[in-house]
Amino acid sequence: MINMTEYEKRRQELMQKIGPHSIAILPSAKEVLRNGDAFFPFRQQSDFYYLTGFAEPDAVVVLIPNRKEGEYILFNRVRDKEREIWDGPRAGQEGANKEFLAHESFPISELENKLPELLVGKESIHYPLGLNRNFDDLLMASLNKVRAKLRSGLQSPLALIDITPSLHEMRLFKSPSEIATLQKAIDITRLGHIRAMEVCEPGMNEYQVEAELLHEFLRHGAKYCAYNPIVGAGRNSCILHYINNNQVISDGDLVLIDAGAEYQHYAADITRTFPANGRFSGEQRAIYDLVLASQLAAIEKAKPGALWTDMQTVILKVITQGLVDLNILKGDVDNLIEQRAYFPFYMHNSGHWLGLDVHDVGRYRVDDKWRTLQPGIVLTVEPGIYISQDIPKVDKRWHNIGVRIEDNVVITDKGCDVLSKNIPKTASEIEAIMAN
Repeated sequence: MINMTEYEKRRQELMQKIGPHSIAILPSAKEVLRNGDAFFPFRQQSDFYYLTGFAEPDAVVVLIPNRKEGEYILFNRVRDKEREIWDGPRAGQEGANKEFLAHESFPISELENKLPELLVGKESIHYPLGLNRNFDDLLMASLNKVRAKLRSGLQSPLALIDITPSLHEMRLFKSPSEIATLQKAIDITRLGHIRAMEVCEPGMNEYQVEAELLHEFLRHGAKYCAYNPIVGAGRNSCILHYINNNQVISDGDLVLIDAGAEYQHYAADITRTFPANGRFSGEQRAIYDLVLASQLAAIEKAKPGALWTDMQTVILKVITQGLVDLNILKGDVDNLIEQRAYFPFYMHNSGHWLGLDVHDVGRYRVDDKWRTLQPGIVLTVEPGIYISQDIPKVDKRWHNIGVRIEDNVVITDKGCDVLSKNIPKTASEIEAIMAN
């Protein structure tokens, strides 16, 4: 959905940010050994992919503003007929130029020899510091080679600058094509969540429900999940990052599923909670409706000019008032919020940025102030209430009711658009799906 012209515009914008006398260098992700001689599925480093759209390992992108021979250099693997029989086709240097619009491309094996000459005459190096220790060493060795020739008149870079702040600020604001790609990931995720609701019943194992979810993701073009899926039933619904997904689902359990598909490197992040037997109990419905009310109130706050913290503020008010109304908390709502009396039941924030990473990049505070929301920012809104049986002084009829409702939202000029609005989330909608 994102064409090569957009990647080119991103590179141009980044080069304008770093200035005409600088060089930017970013290494790709590396293949990671799983065990024996088997590797984990390769996934490109997000910053590298954002600038290139190039999804092979063992690559380095170099950007040099105003370089006569070409500003965009890609070092990548050579074509290798024998390896391609085993592992599949590679772009090679010709593909790097034609398909990925590199101005120049070289075999990755030539990087160590060519990098020092590319550093000559540059005032600063912009680089993701500490991301790759081996590459840190290679870069410093190249820099020292240039420094060793200072007496011959060569100019060595004077500053090594972390590139991630400027690059991550760019990534925070999504283009129309990025939003369309996110929408595709969310639409696939919708099918998985609905499938899970349709098939779930008491006596199944959590991993069986997970399997149905993953089946929908894969058969609609999302080869990977954006993160390890959470399928927690009963008391496991109160464990925020529960990923074992290996317990039997009992009659009367709530099932909390936090799962999102990754489509063309972009992540969906959706949570829905539903009753295993298809009907919410009175207590479950009360907590569910309270979480939903807090989420809807927070989404109303998601608009240009609002502070990032405005959503959390309204969530805390709605949830705390609701817990008082249900006699789970006692006291004045404002005092309870000040005392953080809600914390045993709701202990996380309202959400996070969303994009190439499920917890996407971008600062939440700017100049020591909370960021104001602006069009193009995509975020999650995900309040929850988790009443573990281990919380003291809570009537046992509320025990092991864990509810989180999470949607993905893009800030627009006029307010916001809930990208996941077609995923059922009212209690009545969920019960109707499960009844069918």
